[in-house]
Amino acid sequence: MMMELQISSGQGPVECELAVGKLANALCKEFDGTKIKQAMPGSREGCYRSIVIESNSDLSFLEGTIKWICPSPFRLNHRRKNWFIDVSTLAEFDSIAIDSSLIRFDTFRSNGKGGQNVNKVETGVRATYVPLGISAISTDERSQSQNRKLAMERLYRLITEQNEGGRRETDRTNWLEHSRLVRGNAKRVYEGQDFILINK
Repeated sequence: MMMELQISSGQGPVECELAVGKLANALCKEFDGTKIKQAMPGSREGCYRSIVIESNSDLSFLEGTIKWICPSPFRLNHRRKNWFIDVSTLAEFDSIAIDSSLIRFDTFRSNGKGGQNVNKVETGVRATYVPLGISAISTDERSQSQNRKLAMERLYRLITEQNEGGRRETDRTNWLEHSRLVRGNAKRVYEGQDFILINK
């Protein structure tokens, strides 16, 4: 099963953005079946605000802070040599797959169109997707079969909208992770321009 990790510079400077790219490349070399899925460029070439990698290895042990010890390659004589980036597991979005066998149909007398059938024949239809308790009705048409079709179309539309809302919320959660960076207690420490791993 593939997992996704987001490597982020948080609100860090360009050196942190460079570390994001270096870590992504290092992990792709270290773990077979790991590749870059998505990248958000930073302020300079080779620098990234965030990178999403996917892997068939379990990399959840990396979740947290990564430390890179290196003099700034961009600002000569800059005192700081410790740069921190964040690794987080991305929240997964579970799309709702609609199983038509789980749709329950109820009929009722309709006050809508129907000519002489109004209030005499049950032409109105309510379609309910039982696992979610979402319902849609139709009383627009004169026949039960037409209303059944319309109610089903509306139900599919409602479930699709719920899927889209869930996807937006997942994207928002993942974006908030981009801003979360806690320094200290590094999961791994790398050193130098060659990004050498000095502790695991």
